[in-house]
Amino acid sequence: IDANIVALGARTIGPVMAEEIVHTFLTTGFEGGRHQRRVDKITALEQR
Repeated sequence: IDANIVALGARTIGPVMAEEIVHTFLTTGFEGGRHQRRVDKITALEQR
């Protein structure tokens, strides 16, 4: 589980580019890193 969000500007990104961005976003794994602690907090709250 991760808490990533993607937002695309409809006026600045065409449909083909948007599709590529979303595909990459959905298929790239979460690396954790400096944000892992925050994700762990969210997970702990969800398990209550």
